[in-house]
Amino acid sequence: MPDAVHVLVAEDEPLAATAIEDVLARQGYRVTVARDGLEAVERQRTDPAAVVITDLRMPRMDGRALIRALRRANPGLPLVVMTGCPQPDPDGDDITGARWQPLELLCKPVSPQRILDALRRLLDGGAP
Repeated sequence: MPDAVHVLVAEDEPLAATAIEDVLARQGYRVTVARDGLEAVERQRTDPAAVVITDLRMPRMDGRALIRALRRANPGLPLVVMTGCPQPDPDGDDITGARWQPLELLCKPVSPQRILDALRRLLDGGAP
């Protein structure tokens, strides 16, 4: 059996993190959970994931700062961003812009199927 695709989930809400982890693990993904952006950066440095799922609002390091840090190390890293609703970045950095791609933006509440579909699109190179 081939190695499972590694997914890093950065989510500060314990119930949401556990739910996402369970759904992905049942689908055969290898999942690492980080409770904030700083922990996610460290986990990605020590055990790189093929794709990252992140919330935007987290303590210590928010999702936008996490994305910037991850993209400095790996500009093409696929990302799934979950948020209550896309809000303008105070720095004027629109996460839907070209410099943030490949990225799937999911507005909460997010169903497990939408997360799985977003992962498949990113891992298949954008195929519908």
